[in-house]
Amino acid sequence: MGKQAKTAIKPTREENYPEWYQEVIKASDMAEISPVRGCMVIKPWGYALWENISRVLDDKFKATGVKNAYFPLFIPINFLEKEAAHVEGFAKECAVVTHHRLEQGEDGRLVPAGKLAEPLIVRPTSETIIGDSFSKWVKSYRDLPILINQWANVVRWEMRTRIFLRTSEFLWQEGHTVHATKEEAEERTQMMLEVYKKMAEEYLAIPVITGEKSESEKFPGAETTTCIEAMMQDRKALQAGTSHFLGQNFAKASDIKFQSASEVEKYGWTTSWGVSTRLIGGLIMTHSDDNGVIMPPRVASAHVVLIPIIRKDKDKNMVMDYTNELADRLRGLSYYGYPVRVEIDDRDIGGAKSWEWIKKGIPLRVEIGPKDIASDSVFVGRRDKDARDKSAINKDTFVNEICNILDEIQTTLFQNALAYQKKHTRNIDDKNAFDAFFTPKNKEHPEIHGGFAMSHWCGDGECEKKIKERLNVTIRCIPYDGQNEDGECIECGKDSPKRVVFAKAY
Repeated sequence: MGKQAKTAIKPTREENYPEWYQEVIKASDMAEISPVRGCMVIKPWGYALWENISRVLDDKFKATGVKNAYFPLFIPINFLEKEAAHVEGFAKECAVVTHHRLEQGEDGRLVPAGKLAEPLIVRPTSETIIGDSFSKWVKSYRDLPILINQWANVVRWEMRTRIFLRTSEFLWQEGHTVHATKEEAEERTQMMLEVYKKMAEEYLAIPVITGEKSESEKFPGAETTTCIEAMMQDRKALQAGTSHFLGQNFAKASDIKFQSASEVEKYGWTTSWGVSTRLIGGLIMTHSDDNGVIMPPRVASAHVVLIPIIRKDKDKNMVMDYTNELADRLRGLSYYGYPVRVEIDDRDIGGAKSWEWIKKGIPLRVEIGPKDIASDSVFVGRRDKDARDKSAINKDTFVNEICNILDEIQTTLFQNALAYQKKHTRNIDDKNAFDAFFTPKNKEHPEIHGGFAMSHWCGDGECEKKIKERLNVTIRCIPYDGQNEDGECIECGKDSPKRVVFAKAY
């Protein structure tokens, strides 16, 4: 047996997937754990990625008529109490402010003082506080629709945290709309789900399944929750985005009413929809390898790094002039509507530079030395290929072709992820085979299991509950593109009209 190739990340995915994930984030310098329990510090390389995701989404939202606004971080506790299902769903995750100042105690330590007349909830989501504003803004059918989004942070006091995937505080966008009719609200719910699907597939290169959540998995207080579900490399599902049809539940709780054209007072129909920095975790777990992150070019923190190779002082000016001239030409190009993002790494740290950028996942690495300049060429490495696979390209050719190369990388990442999803998705109709599919084959790696099971479900919540208790497997969604097909529930054997997606999940 040949010697195993060395990798930049230890442990590897096969050796310990959860630890590999943490090490990839550390090696890429994207984020780190903060002193505050369950929270993270998003470092510049990781935040640039979030900015690019946000920019694309913001443009897509505005193209549908949505406008941005901002609402308070603090929510009066009585607002949550207005919608029973909502408060029940979030009660265990709420952070609560009860005092408004600090005083020095007898032992010299600071203690809370000035108790609030009413506790304030630190925003876990904003349906109730935004609903209060909507109730003031909506008077007539002429005021509708209201299409609002906010970019914000939220706090959900998670018991078990993991950077980007589940933290006590995270960044997100949350859209909230009010409509005159049920049909318009349902149409908006689907419209925003489609925006999320395009973002995931066309920009993050993550293939997703769209569908509806089961009753037990839907958003607290919603009539219908729709979602995009993605498969990670440990074959678990990641809920990457949700769009909720709220019906009139929150409108009634917040008193959002309007005069119709026939002068009849009616309650509005509302939606909410959101994605978060969890998308970064999904990107990492979908594309990265045992050498670090691999960033899809359309959202990458930067597209290309230029690495001057200077071994003699006399070559420095020549190499840097060539490098800076190339950088200016590249920055003048447009890739997917935005300027090509270029880094120049002129640090004097030898060969370690290239490996740092491999671990950070930048799509293209370009080395420039005196020999390259002599032949008017550059030495190019692609992150979607073996780290040792580099080739010389004429400088002008590289400038002319860089956008095509970036798109080749983008397409390759999506096709690889799609092939992986298909490989680990199976139609399963036998209960024993279903249980075996979700039972780890290797006790040393309990997180690795079969993947997505497309199986029949009768619609009974009790069957869903039994499967979850037995296997820690949930219904990820009832897929929209699934064929109507008669079958028998994988748990009880009763009639079922359609297959659903079962998986273990984050």
